[in-house]
Amino acid sequence: MQIRIVITITLVSTIAGCTAQFTGGKSKAFEPGNVPDTVVALAGPGQDLATARLLPEDNCFWYEHSGPVETTLVPLRATNGAPICAARDA
Repeated sequence: MQIRIVITITLVSTIAGCTAQFTGGKSKAFEPGNVPDTVVALAGPGQDLATARLLPEDNCFWYEHSGPVETTLVPLRATNGAPICAARDA
């Protein structure tokens, strides 16, 4: 019985040590409110720049729109209506 417990504990510890741990290394560019001054200058009115962030999936800036029911991420748009995206690395 004790051998079974020891094997179980060892197995669980080994598996837990093999999981990916995401505790750091996150770029400041992806944090809410960390928007470059050039993006602030491009952004159209009525958008919450305090919640704006760069999403790595599409390399564009998004902000949180708080509606009456839920809060949704919406693309940050320039005054001409075009989405604001960062240049991709070649």
